[in-house]
Amino acid sequence: MSELRIFYHEDGKLKISKNLDILKKVDLNNLIWIDLNDVPENVESELEQFLKIYIQEDEEIEEIEMSSRYIQTDDSIVANSNFLQDNYVMEPVSFIIKNGILVSVRSAELKSFNETVKKLFVNTSNFPSGYHVLVSIFETRIEYDADMIEEVTDQITNLSKTLNSENVLDQNILILIKDLQEKVMLIRQNIVDKQRVISNMLKCNFFPRDLLSRLNMIIKDINSLFEYTRFDFDRLDYLQDTFLGLANIQQNKIIKIFTVVSVIFLPPTLIASIYGMNFKYIPEFNWKYGYPFSLLLMILVSLIILLYFKKKKWL
Repeated sequence: MSELRIFYHEDGKLKISKNLDILKKVDLNNLIWIDLNDVPENVESELEQFLKIYIQEDEEIEEIEMSSRYIQTDDSIVANSNFLQDNYVMEPVSFIIKNGILVSVRSAELKSFNETVKKLFVNTSNFPSGYHVLVSIFETRIEYDADMIEEVTDQITNLSKTLNSENVLDQNILILIKDLQEKVMLIRQNIVDKQRVISNMLKCNFFPRDLLSRLNMIIKDINSLFEYTRFDFDRLDYLQDTFLGLANIQQNKIIKIFTVVSVIFLPPTLIASIYGMNFKYIPEFNWKYGYPFSLLLMILVSLIILLYFKKKKWL
């Protein structure tokens, strides 16, 4: 859904407008954030001319290399970052900040943006500029990343309990392990992306000094999340090895059963083959009890082998 939101201060209060005409009436010093969510190109063009900035197209944001996601000039910052959605789809977002005014460009609804808007209206005095809004967005995003890691960790724990049960193993468990590995990898990639952007902001010479401590705290939180993702990777590798080990044990049991059955029936098959030969002079050929004798011999040999296997604890 296309949406334009302009946040500005007026008479000590935070106000919001959804019309670009407000830019001609508001003092630029009171303007803090312009949020563009899938807006038409003419709106972007008008905003570019008014603020003297360049807004990248969606294709440019997606194709830009990791090393070029942060660009700094004498008076502005352009930061491109991917925001992971609940369905684990990466949504590219571009941030442009110039003269303390933040412009965010995206194409989807993001919870971290909506949460930041709530914080804006609850604590208006804490957001005197677009820099403060930008830091708050990344803080909120890291909190959601932590929630996603916690959710994946719970799924891994439940999967571990499943493997510890006596349920029949099937390929769906292995597929689930692979899906969880993909999720953890995406979360880690998303966190690395934020780490690079925040690290570059710390090096910025015109970034407000009062925000540096918050940026450092974000870096510490990111490092903590790295440890959690590494722990989840290790657990998933362990579960994968456990699954493959249990599958091998199950296959070995099946092969063992077939082997025992084959060995048990091998002597009776041999006896039946001997008495099934078409030779004229077979001692028991005309014997009255030859047939029951051969059956009894087969059963007896099978029982002897079975008892021997049990004695050796092979069964």
